[in-house]
Amino acid sequence: MNHNTCAELSCRSNLITRVHSAAYLHYLGNCGLDKCDPILVELFTSEGCSDCPPADSFLRTLDSTQPVPGAQLIVLEEHVDYWDDLGWRDPFSSHALTGRQAEYVSRMRLASAYTPQMVVDGAYQFVGSDRRNATKAFESARLAQKVGIRITSLKLENGMLRAHVESEAVPAKADVLFALVAERAESQVLRGENGGHSLQHVAIVRSLSYLGKAEKGQSFSKDISLELKTVALPGRLIIFLQEPNQGKVLGAAVQSFQN
Repeated sequence: MNHNTCAELSCRSNLITRVHSAAYLHYLGNCGLDKCDPILVELFTSEGCSDCPPADSFLRTLDSTQPVPGAQLIVLEEHVDYWDDLGWRDPFSSHALTGRQAEYVSRMRLASAYTPQMVVDGAYQFVGSDRRNATKAFESARLAQKVGIRITSLKLENGMLRAHVESEAVPAKADVLFALVAERAESQVLRGENGGHSLQHVAIVRSLSYLGKAEKGQSFSKDISLELKTVALPGRLIIFLQEPNQGKVLGAAVQSFQN
């Protein structure tokens, strides 16, 4: 039932680097030694929504197969909370993510929020399981010139994730955001529309927040230190540049980490 209601400037495939003695990182992507452009794929979903598992499955397929030539799909699974009082409280739901979806609803002039909803590069939206519209959105997003972002010096230390983030000069004023995501999760749903089913998830957003601002014509550089207490390892750090008011995504990068 539908209810209305960002890695190197060039990504490297399967590159694994030791960070100190306890942590490892690797770059995600399918572009080998060629440059590939990132595409940010957000899926607004809920374990309480029976139409969402096919979209969740589609997101996992996009993440694992990377089907767009010359592009790296950086996925975010964002669980909203407005289903939580309809029979099943989603353990990954977040009111902040509900607010993020609401901002898209307003900016894109939609009648209301709904799940599953996929948003590509902050510019294209459609039902999250709609593969035809997804393909169209990916093709359009692939043609857009992206700002390079690098995540370096990543390490895990006393429950904190530390890294250095820098970008190329941006063509327009942009917000810099980060997301901490759990690599994968599985949940046994006991009640609600998906009661009795085991649901699998990928790149589950546990924290998404503002990191800073990049002014037009300038680059961005910052050392960051983030708490990991809400993120089960392994996880991913995603950095992206987005025009103000949740506009178009100008660049993104991702780096994974584990003990």
